[in-house]
Amino acid sequence: MKNSRHKIAIIPGDGIGIDVTREAVKILEFINARCSLDLELVQFDFGADKYLATGVSLPQEQIDDFRENYAAIFLGALGDPRIPDMAHARDILFGMRFGLDLYVNFRPVKLFDVKLCPLKGKSVDDVNFVVFRENTEGLYVGLGGIFKKGTKDEVAVQESVNTYKGVERIIRYAFEYARAHGHSKVTMSDKNNALRFEGDLWYRVFQQVGEEYPTIQKEHWFIDALAMQMIKKPEQFQVIVTNNMFGDIITDIGAQLQGGLGMAASGNINPNGVCMFEPVHGSAPKYAGKNIANPFGAILTAGLTLEHLGFNKEGEIIEAAVRQTV
Repeated sequence: MKNSRHKIAIIPGDGIGIDVTREAVKILEFINARCSLDLELVQFDFGADKYLATGVSLPQEQIDDFRENYAAIFLGALGDPRIPDMAHARDILFGMRFGLDLYVNFRPVKLFDVKLCPLKGKSVDDVNFVVFRENTEGLYVGLGGIFKKGTKDEVAVQESVNTYKGVERIIRYAFEYARAHGHSKVTMSDKNNALRFEGDLWYRVFQQVGEEYPTIQKEHWFIDALAMQMIKKPEQFQVIVTNNMFGDIITDIGAQLQGGLGMAASGNINPNGVCMFEPVHGSAPKYAGKNIANPFGAILTAGLTLEHLGFNKEGEIIEAAVRQTV
């Protein structure tokens, strides 16, 4: 059997996830053969069809297998109208994010051609930054509940969980990335003028960690102001770090700046373990099987996967091919 360093689990998912993953796998197979990377691509059928047939979404033993025997996971979009509560998608996506402690969500925002950008007068150099979203805490941990559901007295509570450990490690990762890639500024965004408790933790930790990187400028924006500035002047940003919910929102703004969700790639990273890579768009069931979904996000995600495995040159080849095709 090949070294686990070269094993990539492929989970096509649902809808157009199956379509675009197929194209990304073609690219991986071509690069694998042409550049003799010795990759082993292993297909898995976790998705709506399997869930509806067996009731199985993603068992714990499979997560353990990924952790112990794989170098990376490539995940396609999840979601199917036959499962309106998205139970299988939550089990699979959150199961891996939390089960594998993938605390870094990495979203490069890179414009390949000015024709794709909805902003007037912006060049490809103006839209070129990265966002680091904390991926395992915040509002997405699922704490809370509903009282008196279905009545006019119904109360819904959703709690945001932020730990020093979780905040410190994502902020440190952003600074380390900035230093390693020659960036001169890290921007942190919160809402500490309204969300005082989690905002206070984020702001204090940002200042504390930032002191260890004296050559890197430290910048802070409230999240609403940051969203506005991303539209007004995206060229001012290099590395952005924020919490789970805010990161979910502003990375979609970033995707639109680069040409839409079909152009956006992402990584879910644990620096000390197996990592998961996925294009960021949804499963768009009405377009499934019609050969019209944009595969570039999936193909660029394949490039990120290779770079994560240490094949930087091959990842750059994929990005250059997408840029030339655009």
